[in-house]
Amino acid sequence: MIDTHAHLYDNIFTNDIESNIKQIIDAGIKEVWLPNCDVQTLDFLLKLSTSYPMLCKPMIGLHPTYVKTDYIEQLVILKSFLSNSKFLAVGEIGLDYYWDITHKNEQIDAFKTQCHWALEENIWVDIHCRKAYADLISILSMKEYDQLTGIIHCFSGDASEATRLTQLGYSLGIGGVITYKNTNLFESIRHVDLSYIVLETDSPYLTPVPFRGKSNHPRYLKLIAQKLADLFEVHVDEIIKITTNNALKFKAFSNFQ
Repeated sequence: MIDTHAHLYDNIFTNDIESNIKQIIDAGIKEVWLPNCDVQTLDFLLKLSTSYPMLCKPMIGLHPTYVKTDYIEQLVILKSFLSNSKFLAVGEIGLDYYWDITHKNEQIDAFKTQCHWALEENIWVDIHCRKAYADLISILSMKEYDQLTGIIHCFSGDASEATRLTQLGYSLGIGGVITYKNTNLFESIRHVDLSYIVLETDSPYLTPVPFRGKSNHPRYLKLIAQKLADLFEVHVDEIIKITTNNALKFKAFSNFQ
C-alpha cells in the first residue's frame, strides 16, 4: 500500500521515529508521501526523506492556511529548493476558506503560482481544498492548466465536483473520513471509477474508525482500504491493488524513484 498523504514530520512521529517507521513497514506500507506546509516544516520533511529514502517521498509547497502576509517571501525560498532538488510533487497547495478568508486573494495567487511550478518541473500537484471547490474547479479549468494533473487530497466535495475534477484528470485522495458514520463522502464518490482513487491517512489527522479520537497513523491505512472495499463491494485486495497502481502512475509522471 501507498499512503499518499501523511505528515510524518509531526512531533507525534519524530519523537520516536524508529518505532513509527517499523510500524509502518510492518503494516504493509510500501511508501509514505510527505506533503509540506511551509518553510518551517521543510527541514524536518527533508531529513525524513533523506534518512528513509525508500519509504518517505518528499513534496514541496505552501499550504493555503499558511498563506499570510509573508507568502511571497515563503514562495521564493520554496522555489529555490524546488529548483535545486528532486521532489515528487508540488504540495500541499490549494484553497481553504473554512476558518478564515482574510488572505483569500493571496491564497489564490499562491495556488496559481505553485501550479505553474509543477508545469515547469513536469510534476503533479497535491491539492488541499476546503469550502472552496467552486474557485478550485474554476482555476483548474483554465486552459493554462490543461497539462496539470494531481491528487485532490482528502476530497470533501459533492458528486458533481467529484465528476468534474476527475474529468479534468485529477484523482481523489480518500482517507479516514470514509469510515465516519455522519459522512456523505461515499455518495459523492460512488460513481467515480476506482482508477481515480488513491489512499491516504493525512496522519496524524482524520483518524479512521475505530481509532477516531486518537492520533492517526499510516498503519491504519488498511482500515480505509477495507471500508472502500465494503462500500464498492469488492475484495480489499482489489482496492489495494488498484489504488497502489494509481499512486505509482503519479510517481511515473514525475519520474521520481
